[in-house]
Amino acid sequence: MQPKTTPLDTSRLSHAPGVHAVPPPPPAEPAPPAPPSLAAPLTMDDIVALKNDIVAALCTCFDPEIPVNIYELGLIDDIEIAPTGAVAIRMTLTSPMCPAAGSLPGDVQNKVQGIPKISAVKVDVVWDPPWDKDRMSEAAKLQLGIDD
Repeated sequence: MQPKTTPLDTSRLSHAPGVHAVPPPPPAEPAPPAPPSLAAPLTMDDIVALKNDIVAALCTCFDPEIPVNIYELGLIDDIEIAPTGAVAIRMTLTSPMCPAAGSLPGDVQNKVQGIPKISAVKVDVVWDPPWDKDRMSEAAKLQLGIDD
């Protein structure tokens, strides 16, 4: 003869105050803070102001062999700013064999990334159009003693 088994009725345990059929899970660790984000997309005025801030930051970057900042040297081809605060910079170097090729793009990225409201920075080194002295500002030409 087989013993008759009866399933246990545990439904009353989950409804009784202070009684749990399964022990409650331990308290969860607090979630890490969310990364900072923009409350709203940048306006056109914000973008213009950011571009000015970016140019000011670029004017603190120098080619180690030339005592003129990279913006006045004409090494910056384009600066694009998205409403999200993401920045794309296209730059060139004075020559493909430039000894600063390994350091200047990183220097540009670090200085621009430090500007408030900028969420990301991408620096692309391009070779077209090639750099020549005509890309330099008049101030840079005067500083280097270059006459046209």
